[in-house]
Amino acid sequence: MDFLQTLGLGPEEFGVSTGQNWLPSEGPWISSSSPVDGKRIGQVRSADRASYEAAMKTATDAFQVWRQVPAPRRGEIVRQMGDALRIKKDALGRLVSYEMGKSLQEGWGEVQEMIDICDFAVGLSRQLNGLTMHSERPAHRMYEQYHPLGIVGIISAFNFPVAVWSWNTMLAWVCGDVCVWKPSEKTPLCSIACQKIISEVLRNNELPEGISVVINGGREVGEWLTADTRVPLISATGSTRMGKEVASVVGQRLGRSLLELGGNNAIIITPDADLDIAIPAAVFGAVGTAGQRCTTTRRLIIHTSIYDSMKQKLVKAYGQIRIGDPLNPNHHMGPLIDAGAVEQYLHSIEACKQQGGKFLLEGGVLHGTGFESGCYVKPCIAEVRSDMPIVQHETFAPILYLMTYETLEEALAIQNGVPQGLSSAIMTLNLREAEQFLSVSGSDCGIANVNIGTSGAEIGGAFGGEKETGGGRESGSDAWKVYMRRQTNTVNYGRNLPLAQGIRFDL
Repeated sequence: MDFLQTLGLGPEEFGVSTGQNWLPSEGPWISSSSPVDGKRIGQVRSADRASYEAAMKTATDAFQVWRQVPAPRRGEIVRQMGDALRIKKDALGRLVSYEMGKSLQEGWGEVQEMIDICDFAVGLSRQLNGLTMHSERPAHRMYEQYHPLGIVGIISAFNFPVAVWSWNTMLAWVCGDVCVWKPSEKTPLCSIACQKIISEVLRNNELPEGISVVINGGREVGEWLTADTRVPLISATGSTRMGKEVASVVGQRLGRSLLELGGNNAIIITPDADLDIAIPAAVFGAVGTAGQRCTTTRRLIIHTSIYDSMKQKLVKAYGQIRIGDPLNPNHHMGPLIDAGAVEQYLHSIEACKQQGGKFLLEGGVLHGTGFESGCYVKPCIAEVRSDMPIVQHETFAPILYLMTYETLEEALAIQNGVPQGLSSAIMTLNLREAEQFLSVSGSDCGIANVNIGTSGAEIGGAFGGEKETGGGRESGSDAWKVYMRRQTNTVNYGRNLPLAQGIRFDL
């Protein structure tokens, strides 16, 4: 395929890189097969302990150099990375689509997110501002400043194989950190392609090895990274179960963790909703990336007065969804990532039925021409009760649950009554309803939208959620602060030594 050649990818790749150098390893091979057609794309050699240690030593050494580079200069390097990504956007987007299975539009969109965060980081490189404050002591000045943390460890998930890494790295790099990336073993070639693009920029600027490190491998590599005291911050994206394990290990060594975990996102549809907006928002939110986004719409909470009408419109809209090869731009939805995901999808459908759910649109695995990989499934819609156990869980698949409400207070209680707290939305043209949804007694999620869906966040706002979503914030706003250490400075420019709080200490 042409896009593999454009990205410089061969059938076999080293999986550990410190930039220009690709380190030999005796670790097992990771095979990458596309869920699109079941064909093997290539294989990547995973890390062993020796190559891991060599990579970490290189990162440690690189930090001593990189942190001394002025922040605006670091921003200039990131600007060049953005330009390099622009050149490779088409090819990298196609690889994301083919290796992960999301639609080509979404693959291109993911690379655009990388470019956007580069642009954001360039501006940020001149705005790493601290505060100044008045001292209670005469002839004293107080201020705060931010310094780089060191090595930032990034553990990313398959569903956004390149964008989430870039959210972390571009901000961390302008902050003066170096980054070590443990990508998902389900999408290893995306990480190799990114490293090849980035390493060329670093090489052209004569910067040291170790600013950008990739360490491919399985669970054990994540465990090495999480337990490594040389890594002050671990940013981990994945399941709530995984996040709890990461938080426990990092907490034991008093490190920092930035967690982006599960979502169980809902849209409240009120009688004052504009259904011409609500329907496409709900459908894209539910079937985009085949339901494998952490911000996927999983629950629709619909007012009883419009419930029947909404059901009919949803069923009609689902009838227009085109499923197939995601590299075909005419298709809305591609496959699930692998056979394990299909099994979870089928298990959730059966659990929903056993718990009393009624399916308006039945699910199932698609077979026949174009569906040979066995990973294509039907998006389905079920009528449920909000207290059913299956509704409390995140199913990484295109299953949409419908439920009703009478009052907005009831709708908010249903929306907030799950363990996760990532993204939420309300569809209404009623100002009071919108403001109540956004108020302190409204949505308890990290993201709360009005008249847009739950997925499709922009990089300008901090991304993350509460409760079992982990509490982390990535990307825009002031999320950069997590990648730095804050230092309070007090300068005495007088001839005496007055003590704080008026304490006297006479000698």
